[in-house]
Amino acid sequence: MPCLMWWWTILMPFDTLDDYDYQRLNIIKTTKEESFHATYENAMHEINMLRDKFGGSALFGNEKDNSFKSSIGQIYQTFGGIELYPSVEEKAAMLLYLVTKNHSFSDGNKRIAATLFLWFMNNNHILYREDGSKRIADNTLVALTLMIAENRTEEKDVMVKVVVNLINKSN
Repeated sequence: MPCLMWWWTILMPFDTLDDYDYQRLNIIKTTKEESFHATYENAMHEINMLRDKFGGSALFGNEKDNSFKSSIGQIYQTFGGIELYPSVEEKAAMLLYLVTKNHSFSDGNKRIAATLFLWFMNNNHILYREDGSKRIADNTLVALTLMIAENRTEEKDVMVKVVVNLINKSN
């Protein structure tokens, strides 16, 4: 992550950056009501539409194994009947993280991850603020996706918290 560190100053509000530096990132001000449930089938439909947009390559969105199905299922994982990712923001952040890191497809993993992240947020009515502006800028999403791709898997929890803090109700 050292070569990507300068991006933090562009991506995060200064209080989020300070909380990151001092390991104080928390999951707060999130949305509990989920109006949309991602499934393998509706996600693959979205990926197929994206494939057409990018020229219909046979490699784009071509699954290498069952890890994508697992990624979708993991955002709804429970332990003792309690959701591990109880908010829409946490599920969205985990979806971005898992699809980026699992490399489930022959081509397009980062584009698919970013698209599904926005798709999930939009369908759960959290992509836009009340004033109509996006909660996360496109260039910020690109930078986050690249950071996730380059980050060590041991940093997963921190990266998910960063994403949640950039899309929660405070932003």
